[in-house]
Amino acid sequence: MLSSLRFLGALNIAVWLGSAIFLTFAAGPAFFSPEMLSVMPRYHAGRAAQIVLSRYFTLQLVCAGIAVLQLAAAWFYAGRAPSRWQRGLLAAMLGLTLLGGFWMQPKLKHLHTVMYAPNTSEPEKADAKRRFGMWHGVSQSANLLLTLGVILYFWQLQRAGDRPHKLGLSSL
Repeated sequence: MLSSLRFLGALNIAVWLGSAIFLTFAAGPAFFSPEMLSVMPRYHAGRAAQIVLSRYFTLQLVCAGIAVLQLAAAWFYAGRAPSRWQRGLLAAMLGLTLLGGFWMQPKLKHLHTVMYAPNTSEPEKADAKRRFGMWHGVSQSANLLLTLGVILYFWQLQRAGDRPHKLGLSSL
């Protein structure tokens, strides 16, 4: 059972990390590449990116949920609590995921709509564009932090077998 939990944890982290890297370095930039913008206007490219980000958020949430369940199951079966560091890292990743999906993405979607709405005044568009740029930067930074957190979590999970006395998933 414990080897199955370790495999599930590794598979989950691989999906989580792979999707984060793909979205950040391949899919995301592709929406605003010259090739894409030659096919569709910037507004439509932005809306398409938001749809993909919405799906990405759902995937992140599922992966975070599986990681929490896997950690709890390992705790139950191993009879030993995971380290505070491990629990804190997972809580921080879950928190960033929730903030990104339930607070940041709706804010960016609203600002994007204001930027391109035909009935929005030029000063309102300029303000929305400025705020969108700032929040997009914050969103990208949070995504980078989350990706680094997933890498750390994966590294820690893989080290669990190397140092059983120091890590919460010692018998995995």
